[in-house]
Amino acid sequence: MADPTADDVSRFIAAGLACAHLQVEGDGRHFFATIVSAEFDGHSRVARHQRVYAALGDRMREQIHALSMKTLTPAEWAAAEPTPAQHH
Repeated sequence: MADPTADDVSRFIAAGLACAHLQVEGDGRHFFATIVSAEFDGHSRVARHQRVYAALGDRMREQIHALSMKTLTPAEWAAAEPTPAQHH
């Protein structure tokens, strides 16, 4: 099984979680995702990460070896005043 690309991981997350913004970077084994979803509202960072892992399902164990995440609500994302570098 080939290592997934950042685009693959992005599609996997988006298929299971409604995202207002989603950016994934990585090298096929290690990924970093910035995920903005209204579903995170009122949830802790741990609960947000669990929600992303649930969206990825078995892929998290079988295909994705490491995933670091920044999980934000739309309000948190807006308040962070993203820099131009965050708008790839």
